[in-house]
Amino acid sequence: MLINLLIGVPVMALCLVFQVRLLVYALQYYGRQRQAFCTVRRSSRLLIISSVMLILVFGNLLQAALWALVFMLLGEFSSFSEAFYHSLVNFATLGYGDFVMSDTWKLLGPLEALNGILMVGVSTSALMWILQNAFTALAEHQAANQQTVKQPAEK
Repeated sequence: MLINLLIGVPVMALCLVFQVRLLVYALQYYGRQRQAFCTVRRSSRLLIISSVMLILVFGNLLQAALWALVFMLLGEFSSFSEAFYHSLVNFATLGYGDFVMSDTWKLLGPLEALNGILMVGVSTSALMWILQNAFTALAEHQAANQQTVKQPAEK
């Protein structure tokens, strides 16, 4: 059990580093696009939000790939695709990690699930913050434009 923790906890820490890096990148990307968000067409707004979401999803897939690599190095799977599938199932907390893994390494399944639920939660909260921020900015922009239209022209 201790060996599982000695392997799993550093992998979780490395996943956290990946998550933070991509989260910062996603927030910086959104920050660069925020001004344009209010003035571009609806389809362009969708592209901005979708890009942020893809960056965050990529981070989660990268973390699952890291876990799959660990499983391969431990000899639990013979192919990366099999290890990656198993890893995604664990990362998404669907389960059965303890049934597929050998007794020696089966604690890594729940550790990855714990890692996954935390990292997917971070991605979800970041995306929700960006959505709230973007649509608040859009509403404020539209309200300001309506105020400008309502004011009579000065003589």
